[in-house]
Amino acid sequence: MLNKRISLIALGMLSATQAMANDQAESKGFVEDSSLKVLLRNAYINRDYKDGNPDKAEWGQAAIGTFSSGFTQGTVGVGVDAFGMYALRLDGGKGRTGAQGIDFFKKGDSGSAADDLSKGGAAVKFRLSSTTLTYGDQMPVLPVLSYDNGRLLPESFTGTLITSKEIKGLELNAGRFTAESRKSAEGRDSGGLKSINVLGGSYQFTEQFKAALYASDVEDVLKKQYVNANYAFPIDKDQSLTLDFNGYRTKLDDAYVRESGATGDDNKIWSLAATFATGAHSFTLAHQRSTGDSNLGYAYGGYQKDQGRVGDGGNTIYLANSYWSDFNAEDERSWQLGYGLDFTTFGVPGLTYNFAYVRGDNITTSTSEGGTEREIFNQFKYVVQTGPAKDLSVRLRSSVLRVSQKSSEYNVSGNEVRVFVDYPINVF
Repeated sequence: MLNKRISLIALGMLSATQAMANDQAESKGFVEDSSLKVLLRNAYINRDYKDGNPDKAEWGQAAIGTFSSGFTQGTVGVGVDAFGMYALRLDGGKGRTGAQGIDFFKKGDSGSAADDLSKGGAAVKFRLSSTTLTYGDQMPVLPVLSYDNGRLLPESFTGTLITSKEIKGLELNAGRFTAESRKSAEGRDSGGLKSINVLGGSYQFTEQFKAALYASDVEDVLKKQYVNANYAFPIDKDQSLTLDFNGYRTKLDDAYVRESGATGDDNKIWSLAATFATGAHSFTLAHQRSTGDSNLGYAYGGYQKDQGRVGDGGNTIYLANSYWSDFNAEDERSWQLGYGLDFTTFGVPGLTYNFAYVRGDNITTSTSEGGTEREIFNQFKYVVQTGPAKDLSVRLRSSVLRVSQKSSEYNVSGNEVRVFVDYPINVF
């Protein structure tokens, strides 16, 4: 049924007659609008687990090249996107690699992580007016299918995606993907995804108000719906209040419930965040709540073959309280107090600081009820503003996570440190 709906909406996109925009008319050509970029990334993650669990750490150097052509001129423009990646493991291993949450280099059958890995992909794209159809290897950023770029190498997916922006403020998306490339392994089908259909869109109603509605169907795994409403209320010249609501409803397929050992098939999770910004400062208060009968809580991302994950992208969690922990257990309720500081006002442009304290309770597992967890998150980020190293960024992030004994089946206590150095180079 969802396949049929995707086909119908795709036809509607491509045959729209009341177009208010025409990006193709502005095309300068295949070569003239093309770009080649290289990202050099040095990344390190260390997890000091508590309660007797072995520590994990991975360190690597990566080079990620992305080419995006322009579109040929004419009624229907044609173009090509391509990427190539290489990653080199810099740590010595020593049994500290292989943490699913870090996942820089996947362990092989021998139990050892690879010394390096390389992969690439390409996609062909067609544009009619302001509607683009892309087929091939892609990195989608949608609330129900969002690739993970928070590790050494990013994930990618193979399939078809239609994006339409014919009407000002309205973006529609419809797609089907049939393979997933794991961020820590080579090959297009290393994620174990059979297929995923996605459908939805967002609309900018006013300058202050935007909303979105999406749905997905992961074959033999789950069906998911997402809703978002975001309102930014200007108070004064340097002051604003932003309200952001996000919610997911997930229904696991019966066969997947049996295979994964889940105790139920339904989850609903939502978050509401209020952020008050004044000058260089921002203050956030957020609440997040998970309900339903599935002991998996809100299921997303990961890889089907690993611990019952679902394969719809490691960043498919557009919720307020997602840091090291996602605070997405069965029945969990969590609250956040957050603070942000932009040092530009103090004469250091490019330097930012973010802090968050999140506490969750009411966690249900197969053996207990009323579990708790809490996390203290800190992050400094600096982006070079001028000179030969312009746009180079250094990000230092830490989390202190403590999980009660009642919640140990769901999560584990630990201290985490992440250091990422990204240097983007625009070749042309």
